[in-house]
Amino acid sequence: MQRTHFLRAALAALALAAASSGFAQTQPWPTRPVRVVIPFPPGGTLDTVGRLLAQKLGDQLGQPFIVENRPGGNGVIGADVVSKAPADGYTLLFNASTFTTAPMTMKSVPYEVARDFTPVALVAKAPLSVAINKNLPITDVKSLIAYAKAHPGKMTFAVGSIGSAGHLSTELLKRAGGLDYLIVPYKGTAPAFQDLIGGQIDGFIDPILGSLQYHKSGMLRVVAVTSAQRATSLPNVPTVGESIPGYEFYSWYGLWGPARLPAAITQRLNAEVNKALGTDMRETLNAQGLLLTPGSVDDFAKFQQADMERSKKIIVAGNIRVE
Repeated sequence: MQRTHFLRAALAALALAAASSGFAQTQPWPTRPVRVVIPFPPGGTLDTVGRLLAQKLGDQLGQPFIVENRPGGNGVIGADVVSKAPADGYTLLFNASTFTTAPMTMKSVPYEVARDFTPVALVAKAPLSVAINKNLPITDVKSLIAYAKAHPGKMTFAVGSIGSAGHLSTELLKRAGGLDYLIVPYKGTAPAFQDLIGGQIDGFIDPILGSLQYHKSGMLRVVAVTSAQRATSLPNVPTVGESIPGYEFYSWYGLWGPARLPAAITQRLNAEVNKALGTDMRETLNAQGLLLTPGSVDDFAKFQQADMERSKKIIVAGNIRVE
């Protein structure tokens, strides 16, 4: 009798546990605010896009998506916060392509991108602009190549941060054009633009949004863009590929969760991001030179892997390292 009573009690407990588990799994998400970590300071392109997306997701899902800027360590500090967060959908990472290249250029990073994060959605690609000091006799890529070859080792290009998309694009242009110029690291894009306009630096490759106002005001000259097609915000500016066939490069922005983010939440988030990209968000960001990139979770995972493989080749060939 005692054994029978024990077995019945055990079976009842198991049934209750299974029911509770099933109930937990079917609970709606989100039921409280979601934290979106951006691992760089406010005010940049990444922050602008991330805040706009967070607002749209909050409106669509009925809970606030609260942006938290956690700058430092070339984006590593904020990303590490997300890697260690519970995989419950309430802590997300919005970051740029530097996220995937930082571990390739730094001595020590406390996470692995492929192991410790769940790709959710590719949000946008940002074509870069090749900006030149206005006093140089350079108006397109052909004259840039000619000038650099006429002054070997003397022309200078700024990079806003080591291993950034702008840095890799500058290194790729150097190799693709067979050029010999000096790459000068800066601590951010603002001082780089200041020195470019002032003539202390000859060139700077960075997302279009950063140089657009200076180009339109005549303070510097954008001679090319790195996208496959001409940018809608700079329709009269040629692509690098028009002079160097096959050249194409972008910065890009994506959304991640911690590793083992439940598939149901991952797919829901992906669908909501794609929905947001179909709103007036598209017009707003297109006007700033960004290309919105709706797609599936699998699309993003494949894109990330291919981009990391390409970036690694450039980093190894250029011996790019954060000192």
